Amino acid sequence: MVKSRDMGAWIVANWFTLLSALGILGSQAFTAISLRSETETRRIANLLTITQNHRELWKEFSNRPDLARVLEASPDLIERGVSRDEEIFVNMVILHMSSVYYAVKDELVMKLEGLRRDVSWFFSLPIPLATWKKMKVLQNDDFVEFVEGCRNWR
Repeated sequence: MVKSRDMGAWIVANWFTLLSALGILGSQAFTAISLRSETETRRIANLLTITQNHRELWKEFSNRPDLARVLEASPDLIERGVSRDEEIFVNMVILHMSSVYYAVKDELVMKLEGLRRDVSWFFSLPIPLATWKKMKVLQNDDFVEFVEGCRNWR
């Protein structure tokens, strides 16, 4: 066992080294705390950006009466197929969903609890589903797998 006199002598002889080591440990702890705080702040900022983009996308929908069929549960697609504007709008929603999917996957935002339910609901509608079937070949495989999993999720 080390005697307190020996410990004191060691501290006196090595005070600068001890102080430097404590400074390094303190700065590493501060950096870790700051990084964690910055990560949380960035996640919240990313969520706010996603929310803003979501709002802008659906504002476009509400300002365009010609897009109303997109959310209809049973539009007559035989008499009148999916219009170009409807397809463009649904494709914008798909691109938004893809961005959200990758942001969540890369932990750039917190997990969104209702995401699967939202995707499932949207693609249960005939116009979004018809557009998805046409556009999914242009999407990344893992995103396609996610959407298809949501479509089959209950």
